[in-house]
Amino acid sequence: MEKRDKERSPMAMMGSAGGDENEDVKTTMRTAETLLRLVPMALCVSALVVMLKNSQTNDFGSLSYSDLGAFRYLVNANGICAGYSLLSAVIVAMPRPSTMPRAWTFFLLDQVLTYVILAAGTVSTEVLYLASKGDTTITWSEACVSFGGFCHRALISTVITFAVVICYAVLSLLSSYNLFSKYDSPVLTYPGKGIEIATFHG
Repeated sequence: MEKRDKERSPMAMMGSAGGDENEDVKTTMRTAETLLRLVPMALCVSALVVMLKNSQTNDFGSLSYSDLGAFRYLVNANGICAGYSLLSAVIVAMPRPSTMPRAWTFFLLDQVLTYVILAAGTVSTEVLYLASKGDTTITWSEACVSFGGFCHRALISTVITFAVVICYAVLSLLSSYNLFSKYDSPVLTYPGKGIEIATFHG
């Protein structure tokens, strides 16, 4: 009996070492994803604060971010993304086993938030271009000539917003990988009909 135990012990040790190594890898990946989700939160808050404080008054009048719908949307989009980034980071940081509903939820929300923040950066860029260059066909004057400080702060907020877009693009790729690498899509064939449907299982 003692001899058999001695013979099995190396295999048991190897199995234990392999399990510990896999656990270390999972912990490292979880930590990396948590940090990756916290980065856009910090960027969103930065873009949000810069735009909220963006107003200028001079001899030509006064101008505030709230006067322009595109900039109001940018503030709201960054606020939503900041809240989601914090919530998702907390959930990812918890050492829980991955499930298909959770993977699908992250995948869908990451995709939606990517397009939301991309739209905010795009419309803000368009407004900044018009404010800088003007457009006589729609009687839009070159506002940045008179409100240079306002346009500069708006530009900073917009650039930070595009940095958030990059972060969310990476998160979208990561959540896509987490979903489609862990959950296969077997093909179900209905006899006599020649119909094949791909389904997912956990």
